[in-house]
Parts: sequence; C-alpha cells; structure tokens
Amino acid sequence: MTKIGIVQMQAHDNDERAIAVAARMLRRLGRSETDIVCLPEQWLNENRIDDFDARFYEFKKIAREYSMTVIAGAFYHKKERSLVISAPIIGPSGDIIGEQDKIHPFDYERNKIRAGTKIKVFKSGCRFGVLICYDMVFSDVAEMLGKKGAQVLLSPSRIVRRGIIPWHMYVQVRSLENRMPILAANIESWKYGGKSIIADMTEKNGVMIPSRTLLTGQSAKYAEFDLKKYEKPRRSRYSDHHKFV
Repeated sequence: MTKIGIVQMQAHDNDERAIAVAARMLRRLGRSETDIVCLPEQWLNENRIDDFDARFYEFKKIAREYSMTVIAGAFYHKKERSLVISAPIIGPSGDIIGEQDKIHPFDYERNKIRAGTKIKVFKSGCRFGVLICYDMVFSDVAEMLGKKGAQVLLSPSRIVRRGIIPWHMYVQVRSLENRMPILAANIESWKYGGKSIIADMTEKNGVMIPSRTLLTGQSAKYAEFDLKKYEKPRRSRYSDHHKFV
C-alpha cells in the first residue's frame, strides 16, 4: 500500500509563518508514514522563487527525516533566462529530484511565463506525474502521463471559489478516464475555494464507480492506495481506444 497526501493551505500575511504551518502539517503526515505529499500552487505571498533549495530548506529536512517525497507547490521560477511556473519535487533523501513546469499557462499567465514542453514521470515512493492547475483541463496531459507509466497523479492547484465545481468535475473525469487516483491541493481564502480533492474509484460489476474526499479549512489528509489494482483496468481502457480522423 502507498500512502499519498495533500495539504490545503489558508492565506497567511507572512510567508515564514505560512511555511512553518505547512511544515507542521508535513511532519504530521510524516509521522503517519505518508510516502508522497502535495501542496497547492502559489500558496505564498511571494510566489516567485528562484532558489527552491533555500526557500524550502525546512521541507527538505522533513522529507529526509521521514523518507517522504514532497511536492512543495508550484511557483514562478527563473529557468534558462525564462520565467516558468514550476513544481519542485523533494525526494526522500532531502534533495530536489526534479521539477515539473506548467504546460498550460492560464489567462494572464500567458503574457508572463514560458509554457512547459515536457511532461515527466517521477519515481519516488511510486511512479507519479504532476499536473499544475490548468493542466487538468486538457485530457492529453493526464493520458500521456498514464501511458508513460504514472500510477497516480498529483496536482498543485489555485482554484477560485466560482471554479470549484468544474474543477472537481475535471479531476474526477481524468481519474476515471485513466483509471488512476488523483490528488489535487488547493488554497482556501476569501478568493480561493479550498475543497482540495482526493479522487478515487472502485469497481462494481464491471463498472468503475467514482468516489471523492474533500478537505476543509487549513488541513492535511492522506489516503492509502493499492496502486497495482489499477494497472489492468488502465491497460484495458487504453487498449480500447481507436484512432480516428
């Protein structure tokens, strides 16, 4: 079984306080032997971070202490003389083992950042992929990750209150389409709607029945998954697809 969790953050005026609060929740998940944890997109006030190692030094210590993989969120980040939105992945050794850039900039972001061009599967605790917020809208991102071998998808997100219902629909449909769990973390504030979601499914008489768990307030939650049980249904689903024009 693999334990995978998400952290839902509320808005804080002080970034150091926000990081300290997040660190406490990460430690709580670590004590529960959670394997992978994902935080929301842009959950700090200063959301441009050029040195992930320095900014998330405390998270790196926690990851090493509990042998846990931490997706620290997703932030504006300078890379190769361009600005991107990138999610740093901290491995159980306490080192940053990779980054996933946002493939689909949303609205005003299009004039600020360079779109990512590569989707990656990370191997740490299990094989997982990262979709940053608006990437969830585009079905081919999740499908490509599944076909590259991802067993679960995690999504640092930043969803306004009026967008929560369609967001939940996208997450659950992507989960059903690709026969894999998806955990998506959001911010809760006057503007952002919280309700981070763990989307899963169970098979009943040959039909996949979706299920979901939602977070409230500033909180953290994990779920346990037997990720091998999804592999056969996922292969079957992909093999049923026919090319067409």
